[in-house]
Amino acid sequence: MIKRFTLILLMLAGLGVSEAIAQDPNFTQFYANPLYLNPAFAGTARCPRICLNYRNQWPAISGTFVTMSASYDQHVRPLSGGIGVLVTNDRAGEGTLNTLNASFIYSYQLNISRGFALKFGAQATYVQKTLDWSKLTFGDMIDPRYGFVYNTLEQQPNLKKNFVDFSAGILGYGEKFYFGGAVHHLTQPQQSFYDSNSRLPMKITGHAGAVIPLTRSRFQTPSTISPNILYQRQQAFQQLNIGLYFTRGPIVGGLWYRNRDSFIVLLGFQQNIFRFGYSYDVTVSKLTNATAGSHEFSLSLVFPCKKPARRFRTIDCPSF
Repeated sequence: MIKRFTLILLMLAGLGVSEAIAQDPNFTQFYANPLYLNPAFAGTARCPRICLNYRNQWPAISGTFVTMSASYDQHVRPLSGGIGVLVTNDRAGEGTLNTLNASFIYSYQLNISRGFALKFGAQATYVQKTLDWSKLTFGDMIDPRYGFVYNTLEQQPNLKKNFVDFSAGILGYGEKFYFGGAVHHLTQPQQSFYDSNSRLPMKITGHAGAVIPLTRSRFQTPSTISPNILYQRQQAFQQLNIGLYFTRGPIVGGLWYRNRDSFIVLLGFQQNIFRFGYSYDVTVSKLTNATAGSHEFSLSLVFPCKKPARRFRTIDCPSF
């Protein structure tokens, strides 16, 4: 029943049934995929940065959700801000519904003081949704004795839907704290494969955190603790995440609590230009034994570059 229920929800959202509500894919290593979280993060590392992310949600359920993303961003001094490119691919129902997003991002940096800066981000996205009609089954295909043996009389829609989407974000950060917000799908574009009214709901994100050093001497192994909070809302869906990162030398550990239905456990490693993280969503709701949780991997590279001619403030926040 869970397998069928999941696929039914997927198809209702993708086909544009009027009562269905679609929800964006969600990564749990929020800061390992910064451009996906908030377009204002573009260029915050100053030097060129590449981020790769992979998420397999509920692998024990047939028709699992697999989401991958790749991004590149850096600060460009003549533009007084950062630029970024983000590509995301989401496969649901074993490829029955596939969504490809390609985004270009620009963020403007405003240095308020030597210790505090603001960034304003704008994002334009080209979206392509594709539907594999051959993988769908309907009630009129069923024979009581022999199962799925008939051809369906359901009307086949256009199997591709293309549209343009826009998002925006703001980010404020100082030496030990940061906060921000983003609004995705500002124009709420039509996403239905049919000629029905099915708009992509606006998603609102708010996040904040701090980095607290635990060592005072430069001769000690650097250690920090970082409390964080993140809230997201997309029409009827709400999500509140409260978490804590602990860093000691190159090792990073994290624990998040999400919406009374799961815990997120994270282990990461960062050294020089290289950062790698693995997280697992421990489901504590009634679906515990049915979903097998969620697995997520992240890999990022921050390449060295020339020092700026004047002081440039980079954000000091978790990498996962």
